[in-house]
Amino acid sequence: MAQEIATQAAHQAAGLGPVMAFALVGIVGVGAQWLAWRLRLPAIVFMLIAGVLVGPVTGLVDPMRDFGDLTGPLISLAVAVILFEGGMSLDLHRLGDARAGVMRLVLIGAPLGWLMSTLALRLAADLSWESAAVFGGIMIVTGPTVIAPLLRSARLARRPAQLLQWEAIVNDPIGALAAVLAYGVVLVFHADLALSKAALETGFGILFALVLGLAAGRATVWAFQGGRVPEFMKVPVLFVGLLMTFALADTILHESGLLAVTAMGLVIGNADLPAYTELRRFKEHATVLLVSGVFILLAASLDLSQLAMLDWRAAGFIIAVVGIARPATVLLSLMGTTIAWKERLFIALTGPRGVVLVAVAGLFGQRLADAGVEDGALIAPLAFLLVTVTVVLHGFTLAPLARFLGLADTDKPGVLIVGGSRFSTRLGEALQKADVPVLIADPNHQHLIRARAAGLKTFYGDILGEAAEDTIERLAYSNVLAVTDNDAYNTLVCTDLGAELGRAHVWQVARQKEDQRRHALPTQLGGQPFGGGRSFETFRDMEREGWSFRVTRLTEEFTLAQWRERRPMAVPILRISPRGEIGFVDNGEEMKADAGMRILALLPPDAGSPDAGSPDAGSEDPARQSVPEGGDRPDAPPGPVAPLP
Repeated sequence: MAQEIATQAAHQAAGLGPVMAFALVGIVGVGAQWLAWRLRLPAIVFMLIAGVLVGPVTGLVDPMRDFGDLTGPLISLAVAVILFEGGMSLDLHRLGDARAGVMRLVLIGAPLGWLMSTLALRLAADLSWESAAVFGGIMIVTGPTVIAPLLRSARLARRPAQLLQWEAIVNDPIGALAAVLAYGVVLVFHADLALSKAALETGFGILFALVLGLAAGRATVWAFQGGRVPEFMKVPVLFVGLLMTFALADTILHESGLLAVTAMGLVIGNADLPAYTELRRFKEHATVLLVSGVFILLAASLDLSQLAMLDWRAAGFIIAVVGIARPATVLLSLMGTTIAWKERLFIALTGPRGVVLVAVAGLFGQRLADAGVEDGALIAPLAFLLVTVTVVLHGFTLAPLARFLGLADTDKPGVLIVGGSRFSTRLGEALQKADVPVLIADPNHQHLIRARAAGLKTFYGDILGEAAEDTIERLAYSNVLAVTDNDAYNTLVCTDLGAELGRAHVWQVARQKEDQRRHALPTQLGGQPFGGGRSFETFRDMEREGWSFRVTRLTEEFTLAQWRERRPMAVPILRISPRGEIGFVDNGEEMKADAGMRILALLPPDAGSPDAGSPDAGSEDPARQSVPEGGDRPDAPPGPVAPLP
């Protein structure tokens, strides 16, 4: 006994210790996501590489050494929270035309995928029928932890994005339960367990988990709607409730807790709670941390010696799954639907696996080996190989494939202008001529007449309403400009959309009297200022006086300093980088711009036309002409036109 304690102490001393290891996992996971964001590459790939580097390569983190028996429960609880957050994001009211496809991918795709995956494992990987059936059930899952980051980076159209998201979240617990069913059958033949008893226990466990999840969701909604829980305790109560729901269901039937928390999240997400936005944002932040940590832990737990057990059949297995089983499952499931063939093909070629697959596969692989199924030990390395290949493959090909099939929004970040005034219309025309996607939204139909007449895209309705979420491809418009005559509404729009797009991408006109202390708002509210602190009324008066928009492209010969010298009265509105990135300007004197940058500015009516052949001759009012390339055009643009009636 003493020797065992000494050995364990020496083993712990060889590592960083649980506290330092936990901190390192967090730093590496979040750091990998930040690096991926900076490099505009899939975050999942970086997390996978980082986990392998700090784990089996360098030995800095060894989950079993540093965390011991808590590793498995920690991963299970993290996966439960991730699936719960996914369930909360599934809004039944906003499925729209994707409803039929989702139902088919779940009701037909899940069992068909189980069958196809089992055949691929048996014929390509040469696994026994027992191991193939268990692992094939687990392979139903497509990984919400992987799908969500990929969808954000791919800027996918709404319907295929909904199909992939719903399939991933709903099929995750189904895949785990399929493995439970298959494992129960294996025990019947290998452990002399009565078939009736195994079926009864499994059926009761699934039913209990489903009822428990629905009841927990309804109880939470009842407590939150009736004011029985104060606002500051809603998030803690939610966390405790989902953890208890997961634990109770998992006690009755292992892995059924995933079904319970998914059902619980689905009920809460469709209850239209007043505090839903705050709950969802907090859960999203928690999910980012948990996804990072779980991927690092799973990658760090990899035993390189297990991969050495694989042979050429593993490559055949990957090809069979990615190239045959997944496409056949999706295409057969969606046969006869109104979903376009390009969307079907895209979904068929997209099937990344993630956290749940690796976690559940490792668990059941060990159980099968203990039950006497020798090749059960191959399930864990095969699962990790499948996750690695699909994550890397889809991480680098999903966005290009979506663009090739015409299912991705434009790469150029667009501008959503809230408010249909004359100023907004002129600005929209200027941006559209500068090849920047523009959408003008206004709840007043009359305010959009000018924009429609100018050929601009418009949305009639409240930009914060459900109709806007169902109609507008928000990923196409990564910048928001609130420029209505209602300061309070501008602030509300920027505050609400800023949480989704980032505060660096929402702007609003200056509020009246905002420089007075009694009218000042906290910095957490509203968007960034632009236009030198000018209000809506100021811009409206400038437009009526004949001020016009012009775009100037800076070059090595014609610098920002020269532009300022030539146009001292110009009011910079925004700048467009060579990559199409947009940044509105508040203080023109502090504005920085390099060669290749385009500046959109308001010029006074007496600015006149630039001298022919000068570098600024290429600048013009996009509302009247097409935007040239800097100083390439020798002809001067005509003078400012009169304001629209």
